[in-house]
Amino acid sequence: MSEKAVATILKDMSEVLVRTKDGLDVKDEAALRGRIDGLVAEAVFGDDEAKAAARWVVWEAAQALGIRPASIQDLYLARGRGSLDRAFTVPAMNLRMLAYDSARAVFRAAHALEAGALIFEIARSEIGYTDQRPAEYATAVLAAAIKEGVRGPVFIQGDHFQVSAKKYAVGGQAELKAIRDLIVEALAAGFYNIDIDTSTLVDLSKPTLAEQQALNYGLCADLTRFIREREPKGLAVSVGGEIGEVGQKNSTPEDLDAFMDGYAAKIGASAGISKISVQTGTSHGGVVLPDGTLAKVAIDFDVLRVLSENARKKYGMGGAVQHGASTLPEAAFHKFVEAGACEVHLATAFQTLIMDHEATPEALRAEVNEWLKANVADERKPADTEAQFLYKVRKKAIGPFKRRFWSLPEDGRAAIGASLENQFLFLFEQLAIAGTARHVEKYIRTSEIHQPLPGGGIKKTKGESVDGLAD
Repeated sequence: MSEKAVATILKDMSEVLVRTKDGLDVKDEAALRGRIDGLVAEAVFGDDEAKAAARWVVWEAAQALGIRPASIQDLYLARGRGSLDRAFTVPAMNLRMLAYDSARAVFRAAHALEAGALIFEIARSEIGYTDQRPAEYATAVLAAAIKEGVRGPVFIQGDHFQVSAKKYAVGGQAELKAIRDLIVEALAAGFYNIDIDTSTLVDLSKPTLAEQQALNYGLCADLTRFIREREPKGLAVSVGGEIGEVGQKNSTPEDLDAFMDGYAAKIGASAGISKISVQTGTSHGGVVLPDGTLAKVAIDFDVLRVLSENARKKYGMGGAVQHGASTLPEAAFHKFVEAGACEVHLATAFQTLIMDHEATPEALRAEVNEWLKANVADERKPADTEAQFLYKVRKKAIGPFKRRFWSLPEDGRAAIGASLENQFLFLFEQLAIAGTARHVEKYIRTSEIHQPLPGGGIKKTKGESVDGLAD
């Protein structure tokens, strides 16, 4: 049983950790930081019992050190009230590859800049092709925080918990059940920020904006209520909605009004969303040219500015959220702050850095490419060059090659981590989150939340039970 696996870990680490009534105490933090690499490896690559045990130990050790998964809701609502003394744009980073090493690089960059307003996230689709369930992803982030000596709130987010329009068309209830099941799993893992994406169901063939957005705002409200009924007591999950599917028609202020008017009527007295994702001209992964390079993106910052201002002033939200931005030119990132965007989502550039890094052996890259040609050839469009095809589908190799990348020599992973850290430093400075640790400290409160021992039990917030969140 997994409980025995926990006992085995604690016996082996008896000089470092001690069992308490609710969780763990850390006796020797320096020694724990020295042992955490092995724990996170077990949490990712061990057998089922070893994974569950290692994840529990990492979670409880993080709780003991004051490293707490948290909701960014109150910071965004403060922004909506105009209570913040300056503008900044929160980076939400999808760490598809080397999640532990990448998160360590994020924390190092954040520490150097005294930055606290940042989010770690993973999308529904990424969970599949990167082979990272929510509990594994959260463990990698928390272990990285322990390794880097972090304290305080850690924001972990479910990105694009998206309803597939095709699946909904043939089995709506089954598709919604899949989203609800994922929400429950994510909440149990410490994802206290969740972006609901039902924008795939916007029907532009309808005659009015309200009718176009009706299914979108109705299901978004239903799923918001589902989250509210299951969030930990005393903690309001930050929920995001979306009015425009990324890569499709640009959003308008009228789209926002149609969505929010309908959503408000549906959500009633329940706490609603704290931000709204919009489309302004980007696409996930960028547009790939025949030579494999990326086309320049014509993002409409004026649209983003108007939508962010309306989201704050009319609806009290933190602002608008921009997706698909990591492949933009470096000169574009400061413009998100100028446009008042509350959050920007970044993913593909980090994946590209790792895959193309000089520390990644050329033989491994070649093996990845051959695997893609053999296993996802059906995704190649007739007009695609080989360079276009390989760039667009290389993310599908992340899960199958996860162990290979995690097993790169230590000096190679350190070099990749240093390059990632430099990239995060640049982004954080451009997005003006330096010094935001004080904003997080002012507005964000966390609770000590204990996980049940593997194999059963109810998760507890310190001093009280929380229903519905048992594993």
